[in-house]
Amino acid sequence: MLQIDDKIVSLDLIEKYFVCNLDDCLGECCIEGDAGAPLLTEEKERLEALLPRILPYLSEKARKVVEQEGVSYIDEEGDLVTQLVEGTNCVFTTFAPDGKCLCALEKARREGEEDFFKPISCALYPARIKEYNGFTAVNFHRWKICKGAEVMGRAKGIRAYEFLEGPLTRRFGKEWYDELALTAREYLKQKENMKAQ
Repeated sequence: MLQIDDKIVSLDLIEKYFVCNLDDCLGECCIEGDAGAPLLTEEKERLEALLPRILPYLSEKARKVVEQEGVSYIDEEGDLVTQLVEGTNCVFTTFAPDGKCLCALEKARREGEEDFFKPISCALYPARIKEYNGFTAVNFHRWKICKGAEVMGRAKGIRAYEFLEGPLTRRFGKEWYDELALTAREYLKQKENMKAQ
């Protein structure tokens, strides 16, 4: 693991290759899993404030769920997460004609409706953030549906931490990310040198 300030970063995030491959997975992460996407309290509040403008992007079933139950709930682990439709799809999931899952929040932002990005937990994937007393863990989550992302990342030579530059910077700041990138490059160089000996 690497430590940058009070953040402990998994070496998998540095070593593994990763580039989302939507053509391969079709956005299955929006509909798979046992809970909604983790939300920060401020993200929930922002979603509630923007809801009237986001509703037109949602499916009819999702609109009903949001109108009756809200945008979020507390899951079994006590985390604040996005609401689900029929226990599977995130309420903000939409579908393209080819079957790909797309985020209604991202769609609204790209069409100029809002400047709200999708939840940071979604943007950060495959990184998973966990807050502990005194430090924050930044881990790499492996999921079989993302095998194509690892293959594409290796083909392009892009490591997970590089792929996540934007979201990591958004979450922890540019100075923190720049230090992570520098430390990661040094770590990888040392690892290569040890292999060569």
